[in-house]
Amino acid sequence: MKILFYDTKSYDRESFEAVVKNFPEISIEYTKSDLDPRTAALAEGFDAVCAFVSSDIGTRTMEILHARNVRLILMRCAGFNNVDLDTAEKYDIRVMRVPGYSPEAVAEHAMALALASNRRLYKAYNKVRENDFSLSGLMGFNFYQKTAGIIGTGKIGAAMCRICHGFGMKVMAYDVYQNDSLKDFVEYVSLERLLSDSDVISLHCPLMDSTYHLINIETIKKMKDGVILVNTSRGALVKTNDLIEGIRMHKFAGVGLDVYEEETNNVFEDRSDEILEHSTTARLLSFPNVMITSHQGFFTREALGAIASTTLQNASDFAAGKDSPNDVPFVHGGTA
Repeated sequence: MKILFYDTKSYDRESFEAVVKNFPEISIEYTKSDLDPRTAALAEGFDAVCAFVSSDIGTRTMEILHARNVRLILMRCAGFNNVDLDTAEKYDIRVMRVPGYSPEAVAEHAMALALASNRRLYKAYNKVRENDFSLSGLMGFNFYQKTAGIIGTGKIGAAMCRICHGFGMKVMAYDVYQNDSLKDFVEYVSLERLLSDSDVISLHCPLMDSTYHLINIETIKKMKDGVILVNTSRGALVKTNDLIEGIRMHKFAGVGLDVYEEETNNVFEDRSDEILEHSTTARLLSFPNVMITSHQGFFTREALGAIASTTLQNASDFAAGKDSPNDVPFVHGGTA
């Protein structure tokens, strides 16, 4: 099986090359180009393509891949809302993903963002670098005995629940499906109660029609004053302009974001200074209580190794004609 690996970074190549030797039936070629309608034709002669959540795998891309006889799309991530599943089903192109690679990695990063924004670590670091050891503007609050509200309790959300519990926090959660492994220390509540009662709110749900702009001005108004909001899931869970309005209303003690609406691979990639100046992400960076990182929640050695292993196992299962729990199901009427 021949795989064309799109949007290759040095760490991608290193992690996949370390694992592919265990799959002698698979060969990989790498390109720095991301997958979109302009680059899909590069897949001529390949059985599969490997893409990321930032790739444009819409209708036109899918049509070009089909014309090149590509039979498999390997998503080296959990998300797949950027894939036109209706067209994939039409052309019998199988889509497989990595639903859980290192939930602890993302959850730990979410807590790091919450702590950093609460204790103003970025501001403290810059002050000390300028030989200013004053404590002005660095006041935070104890997480101990405060309430954490976790929206989404899949593998990553569950890991975040356990971390918050370990901090001595009361943990509330909102999800369509309850996670029985959390029943001893997590209280499932309505979204309204979670918003109104939580001191720290962390988002860990997929991007779907029902969760698009879940955080908007109406839900923000239901939150406590002085709440900390963290998003390490998908950028479009948060309506950015409304978040900016909420920050200006002094609703938030801190905001930690590892994802953002404008994100591709990197919101700053291939952008002019003029565009950046007026982007909503740049506007967020102007606030002293907002901390933004570059979608690095997954970026640990353990997670990259797990992504490579699962992705190549998916390819091997496809080649062998095996069913897999990592298949993305076709959903009629849209992409889940």
